Amino acid sequence: MGRGRQKAKATKQARDIKYYSPNTDYTALQRELTGPGSRATSHYANEPVEPDYSAYVDKYADDLEDDDDEVDTRRIG
Repeated sequence: MGRGRQKAKATKQARDIKYYSPNTDYTALQRELTGPGSRATSHYANEPVEPDYSAYVDKYADDLEDDDDEVDTRRIG
C-alpha cells in the first residue's frame, strides 16, 4: 500500500473515532458519581484499625533531623 492510501486510511479512522458517539448509560454514570452506597460502609467496617504510633514520634524524631543534615553536605555529580 502506498503512502497516500495509508494516510487516507488513517485519516478516515481518525475521523470515525472523533465523531463516534456511543449510547450513554446515564444510570451507570449516576451510580459512579454518587459514590459508594450502604454496601461499601459495611465492607470497610471489617477493616482493622491502624495502631497509634504517636508514642514513637518523639523517640525517633532526633534521628530524622540528623539525617537531613547529611543529605545537605553530600556532593552530587
